[in-house]
Amino acid sequence: MTYQTDIAQTQSLIQRYNGTWDGIDAESVARMRVQNRFQSGLDIARYTAAIMRRDMAAYDADPANYTQSLGCWHGFIGQQKMISIKKHFGSTERRYLYLSGWMIAALRSEFGPLPDQSMHEKTSVPALIEELYTFLRQADARELGMMFRDLDAARASGNAIEEQRLLNAIDGYQTHVVPIIADIDAGFGNAEATYLLAKKMIEAGACALQIENQVSDEKQCGHQDGKVTVPHEDFLAKVRACRYAFLELGVEDGIIVTRTDSLGAGLTKQIAVSKEPGDLGDQYNSYLDCEEIDPATARNGDVILNRDGKLLRPKRLASNLFQFRAGTGEDRCVMDCIASLQNGADLLWIETEKPHIEQIAGMVDRVRAVVPNAKLVYNNSPSFNWTLNFRQQVYDAWAGEGRDVSGYDRARLMSVDYDGTELGDEADERIRTFQKDAAARAGIFHHLITLPTYHTAALSTDNLAKEYFGDAGMLGYVKGVQRKEIREGIACVKHQNMSGSDIGDDHKEYFAGEAALKAGGAHNTMNQFAA
Repeated sequence: MTYQTDIAQTQSLIQRYNGTWDGIDAESVARMRVQNRFQSGLDIARYTAAIMRRDMAAYDADPANYTQSLGCWHGFIGQQKMISIKKHFGSTERRYLYLSGWMIAALRSEFGPLPDQSMHEKTSVPALIEELYTFLRQADARELGMMFRDLDAARASGNAIEEQRLLNAIDGYQTHVVPIIADIDAGFGNAEATYLLAKKMIEAGACALQIENQVSDEKQCGHQDGKVTVPHEDFLAKVRACRYAFLELGVEDGIIVTRTDSLGAGLTKQIAVSKEPGDLGDQYNSYLDCEEIDPATARNGDVILNRDGKLLRPKRLASNLFQFRAGTGEDRCVMDCIASLQNGADLLWIETEKPHIEQIAGMVDRVRAVVPNAKLVYNNSPSFNWTLNFRQQVYDAWAGEGRDVSGYDRARLMSVDYDGTELGDEADERIRTFQKDAAARAGIFHHLITLPTYHTAALSTDNLAKEYFGDAGMLGYVKGVQRKEIREGIACVKHQNMSGSDIGDDHKEYFAGEAALKAGGAHNTMNQFAA
């Protein structure tokens, strides 16, 4: 429905009430409706799921159509990110938000800062989804409100061409609301717990849930040691729980991202149930570190496996965990990915220890031999030392080609001494093109950085504290923050407008007419930023 059609239909509705609704202005109603396009989180989930499905199809047609996101730990951060994207690129297409369980644990728990071990309140996950979409919807209301003001000004000046341009812009308005890929960790309990949390996340607006194959009560950050995986059937029950939640709520094309931590996980909490040779349970167990035994030497309490007529004793640690054979991580990752895709997953996530395109591609090639359209979500993690990793990759490539690397010390390539060198510049170029190259070679549909805004908040605060509390004093804020905001067109320099003051003024005028006491008058100091 167009803006003008909505006005006409609303006017007709008002007239049916025989004068009792004459205090309601049809155009004001239409404006409020345009500013509040999404009536519920489920509306958002359905809308954004369709976006992701279209983007996945576009990537299958051409891997240059990869997508990106940044992790956001507060609604305001997500809002400012999307406002900046629209400002710089004119469109939000193929740009999403990522909701990181790590950042919720570190920044959003009532317990205070926590490690990424699923100890935070599970309800904080849907709460952040709802918060992010509240801020994105407010960004729509704010921007549209400014367009309505311009529309009124064009009408007042009799500028029909500008009026029509604005009406077209309102009808074609692109929302700040984009897909969120939301981290459900390892499901926060059994499959029923996973289902209940998935419902809350979808009802808050999430169209994509990312779930990992670690043990819920032993969950670790993907870039730390001590990770423990679960057998496939246990994990697939949680994948199905997420799908049931999507289907129950009418989000039929919801996205499930299955993450395997097997590359860095050398332990399992339990031995899989196997009903026949070669089934998923048997494949999982085949990677256990076992020793062949004679029945006569079996010890009290031993767990014994029968494979190919041999009796095998899996190595069990004092923690009661079982150990996988060293060097089986990649094989287990591939098996995890294939099993997930064959049992309802839409996208994969392989947690690696370094950003190495050929390592990722080697696993994806094996997966695609079975599931040709397999696609990855990949964590461009701040846990990687990108500078050191890529300088070492260049060093190793040069050494392999027989080039002279005697001027470089591989162990200290992070040093500023190598900034601006040929090796340093080539490494930086590889970092710059990593996402494009990995999308083309390694099947990565979506690139994200899990916790960038955690680091940017710390860095910008450090810079401000150093200047403001030092000799620069107030100039530290003015020169380092406000002057840059003004000159770079940062929307929130007019912070009253950003917080919704003008939207509130509009509503006051709708409700009270000329009697409205508005905040945006001549004495509002935000007028100093009009230019």
